[in-house]
Amino acid sequence: MSFNVPDDRRYLDSHEWAIEVDGLVRIGISDFAQDELGDVVFVELPDVDDAVSIDESFGVVESIKAVSDIYAPVSGTVVEVNEDLIDAPELVNEDPYGDGWMIAVRPEDDSQLADLLSPAAYASQIE
Repeated sequence: MSFNVPDDRRYLDSHEWAIEVDGLVRIGISDFAQDELGDVVFVELPDVDDAVSIDESFGVVESIKAVSDIYAPVSGTVVEVNEDLIDAPELVNEDPYGDGWMIAVRPEDDSQLADLLSPAAYASQIE
């Protein structure tokens, strides 16, 4: 099976993605991750102004199969939370790179994204 791995993002080994948009880093989980989890039924996310730390859990995705931590690809301050996921957690399954995004962070250090997996490296990891 082939999974969608957009070229405009960077990835973590733990299947989160990050993309810089207007100086903020938007974060979600990959197509592969949502497929492995199955139907997402609940998402727990931090609050605006919470701090997140690179490689540390900032939330939880609960599916019919499992409960999984979500890890931060960068350190920084949460500036936006996707409130749509409270009432419609299935957006993570339906559109993991679009409407299923989770949080936006103001990064402490812009260079952190460069340390993440490239799309090609991530794609080879999940094949």
